[in-house]
Amino acid sequence: MALAVLLDRLLGEPRRAHPLMAFGRIADALEREMNRGERRQWRGLLAWLLMVAPLTLLAWALASLPQIGWLFSVLLLYLAIGLRSLGEHAQPVAQALRVGDLPQARHRVSYMVSRQTAELDATAVAAATTESVLENGSDAVFAALFWFAVLGAPGVVLYRLANTLDAMWGYRNDRFHRFGWAAARLDDLLNWLPARLVALTYALLGNTRQAWSCWRRQAPQWDSPNAGPVMAAGAGALNVRLGGAAIYHGELHERPLLGAGRPAVADDIDRALRLVRGGVWLWLVVALAFGAAWHA
Repeated sequence: MALAVLLDRLLGEPRRAHPLMAFGRIADALEREMNRGERRQWRGLLAWLLMVAPLTLLAWALASLPQIGWLFSVLLLYLAIGLRSLGEHAQPVAQALRVGDLPQARHRVSYMVSRQTAELDATAVAAATTESVLENGSDAVFAALFWFAVLGAPGVVLYRLANTLDAMWGYRNDRFHRFGWAAARLDDLLNWLPARLVALTYALLGNTRQAWSCWRRQAPQWDSPNAGPVMAAGAGALNVRLGGAAIYHGELHERPLLGAGRPAVADDIDRALRLVRGGVWLWLVVALAFGAAWHA
């Protein structure tokens, strides 16, 4: 785990030919072929299995190779986490806000969120970016570390592929409502425990009492069972207000407020990044302690 995090720190995500790009193209082609006719829910489950099971088994085979299996494990975890990438996307938004370049801030945050950003004011841009850092820290970093710790290379590959398919198919619209139900539900299942450990991590590293209160009171109101605890606890830990109304695909969504305190500003984006990075260090220390105790 420590080696994979170090590789991510030094190299970041591969700029070209990331394996998930090829995976996404295959998933798109399979969805176009299978998302038709009757029993689309079961077709969606079959498509999920066809995309995830073979590569998970391949990861198990590579990690089981004598002498060099651990190298494949490190490489697969490195490819699954995006800690440096998170900062590379969020920090330009904060910088644009600091110099008063709102159009550039809106443009940069559009790479991170699915809501419409063209009419956001500076506070809304800062809030959207802070939300994205907290949530993507859970999805793209902590959950990958969790499943690697539990099941090794097969676990992190299973999780990362499932999370990718949820991002591609897990929409509640006419096209994906039935076909994507399996991708959405399985991602919720795989993220349930990691998300709550992340919420606990944010609480421990910030305003603990307020984070716990926000988590308990506000998370049940959020439409996502996993994003709610993560963002409510994160907002409470940072002493900022997040959430609220947002426009997705032309429709206004009245989202609950999260957190407490003042509205978000540019500096809160950096504070959220520090919260995520501090959490990663905490998880690595705990993992190393468990590993030492296990082998003692």
